[in-house]
Amino acid sequence: MRLRALLETDALGLRVLGGQDELDRTVRGVMTTDLRDPSRYLSGGELVLTGLAWRRTPEDSEPFVRLLAGAGVVGLAAGEAELGAIPDDLVGACRRHRLPLFAVNESVAFATITEYVVRQVSGERAGDLAAVVDRHRRLMTSGPTGGGPEVVLDLLGTDLDLRAWVLSPTGRRIAGASEKLSVAAGAALATEHLAATRAGRRAPHRVALDGTTYSLFPVRRPGRGAATAGGVGADVREGVLSDWLLAVEADAGEWAAPRLDLLQGVTQLIAVERDRRDAARTVRRRLAQEILELVQAGAPPAEISARLRVAAPVLLPGQGAAPHWQIVVARVDRQEGGDADGGEGTGAAEGAEGAVGSGPVAQSLLEEILVDPATAGMESGDRIAVAHTGGEAIALLPMPAPAASRGEDEGGGDATPADGGLRADVLLASVREPLAAGLADDGRLTLGVSASVHSAEGLRGALEEARHARRVAAARPGRVCAAGHHELASHVLLLPFVPDDVRRAFTARLLDPLWDYDRRHRAELVPTLGAFLDCDGSWTRCAARLHLHVNTLRYRVGRIEQLTGRDLSRLEDKLDFFLALRMS
Repeated sequence: MRLRALLETDALGLRVLGGQDELDRTVRGVMTTDLRDPSRYLSGGELVLTGLAWRRTPEDSEPFVRLLAGAGVVGLAAGEAELGAIPDDLVGACRRHRLPLFAVNESVAFATITEYVVRQVSGERAGDLAAVVDRHRRLMTSGPTGGGPEVVLDLLGTDLDLRAWVLSPTGRRIAGASEKLSVAAGAALATEHLAATRAGRRAPHRVALDGTTYSLFPVRRPGRGAATAGGVGADVREGVLSDWLLAVEADAGEWAAPRLDLLQGVTQLIAVERDRRDAARTVRRRLAQEILELVQAGAPPAEISARLRVAAPVLLPGQGAAPHWQIVVARVDRQEGGDADGGEGTGAAEGAEGAVGSGPVAQSLLEEILVDPATAGMESGDRIAVAHTGGEAIALLPMPAPAASRGEDEGGGDATPADGGLRADVLLASVREPLAAGLADDGRLTLGVSASVHSAEGLRGALEEARHARRVAAARPGRVCAAGHHELASHVLLLPFVPDDVRRAFTARLLDPLWDYDRRHRAELVPTLGAFLDCDGSWTRCAARLHLHVNTLRYRVGRIEQLTGRDLSRLEDKLDFFLALRMS
C-alpha cells in the first residue's frame, strides 16, 4: 500500500506534517516503538508508530530520525497523547531527512493503525502471490520449468510470513519450509488430517500441536472432487490414504476467502507436480510387474535373472555386484458394515469383495511406507519398485550384497545375507497411527516381509514367504499389522490360528487358579511364572531378576505347582505354561 492511503481513511485520524512529496512510498509493514535506537529491529519499508517516550530533549530528535531514515523506514507517525502538539524539532529533523511525518490524534489507538496497515499489506501481497501461483501452475502444466512446489512454498514464507510443508499421508516431509518438522510432529498432523477427512469434516482442518496451530489442506489429485459427506464414499476411502496434505503454521479460521482461495491454488500446483513424479515411477513399477509375472508363472530362473540384471541398475545405481532382493507384500481390506479391528480368525473380510479396488491403494501406501520417515523430498522413493495384482501390492526391494557374499555365482541358491534387510517389527513404527486413522473402522492394512535372497531361484520362495507372513499378520487384531519371515519358524506362526474358544479354555485351565490366588493374596505368582520361564528355569538368575531369596522363589514355584497340578521340572508342563502366557 502507499502512504497516501493512510490519509484517505478518516478512521485513522492522521494529519501530514511534512514530506508531502514522498507520499507515494510503498508501505511493507508497521512497527510501534519508543526505543531510542530501534534500527536493529527494522528491515526497511516500515511505517513506524511512536508515542515519543524516547524524546527527553530537543536534541534527541535528530539522531532518532537519522537512524530511521538509514534503516529504510518510509514514514513516521507520532502520537499526540504524550506531548500534545508534535514538537518542532521532530518536524525539522524529518524535513531534513525527507521522512514523511504524520500526527496521530490522541483518540486513535496505535492498534487501529497497525491492524489497518497489516490488513492492506497482506491483501496486496496475497494478490501478488496469487498471480505468481497462477503463472507457476501454467508453467508446471506445460513443462517442468516452474521449479516445483518448493518455489511457491518459499513465496508463502517470504511474502505472507507463512511456514508451510507438504506432507505424505504418513506425515513424511515432501517439501516445504527449511525449518524441519520433526518426524513425530509430521505423523501427528497426518493422523489428525486423516481422521478429520474420514469423519467428513470440511477442510482446512485446524490442529493445535505443542502450543502451535496448524491448518491442514488436502492435496487432491486432478479429477478427484471433495470428500463426500459423512466420510463413507468410495472417493474418501480410496483417496484418503494416498493424498498428500499441505500443513500451514497458521489458523486459517481467521482468513478471508481470497487467502483461502490462494492456498487452494497452491495445493493444485502441488497435485500437478505429484502427478509428474508418479509418472516417473512408471518404469520402476513396470519392472516390478514384469518380474512378478515371471515369478508367478514359474518362468526359468535364467529368464528371471535377465530381468533382474535390467532392474538392478535402475533401482540401485552405482552397485557393481548383483544385489540381494527382499519382497514385501501388502494388502488393504475393506469390511462393509462392521468392525475391522479383528483378525482373520475373528471374521475379518479378506476375500475378493473386501479387496476390490484396494490394489492401487496398497501400492501407493507401500511405496510410502518403505521410505525412511526421516528422509525428505519427492525423489526419496526412487529405489522402490511396487507392483500390484488383484488386491495385493508387492514390492521388490534391492539391497547391496554383503561384502562376504560378493562374487558368488548368481544362480547358486537363495542364501540369506547376515544383515537380514528390512524387519517387519520396525517397518510400521512411525506410520501406524496415521494409517490407522485413515483406515478408520472399516479397513485394515497387513504386511508381510520375506527374508532376502540373492538369486532368481530364491524369488518365488521369497514371494510365498512374504505372503504367508502377511497372512500371519492378518490373523492378529488391529488395523495395521506386519509380520516377518523370522516369525514363520516360531510358535507365533501357530498361535494366531488357534480358535478363540480354544485359547480361552486352555489359558483358563492353567492360569485362572494363579490369577485368583494373586487377587486374594497379592502373591505375584503369574509374574513369577513368566520370569522363571524367561530364565529357562534357572533358580539363581530368576531370583536375581525378581530381587528375591532363592527360598522365596522356591516357595512361589511350589505354590504354582500345587494350584495347577503341574510340575515345572517337566519340559511338557513348562511348554504348556509358556504357550498359555503367550495366548493370555
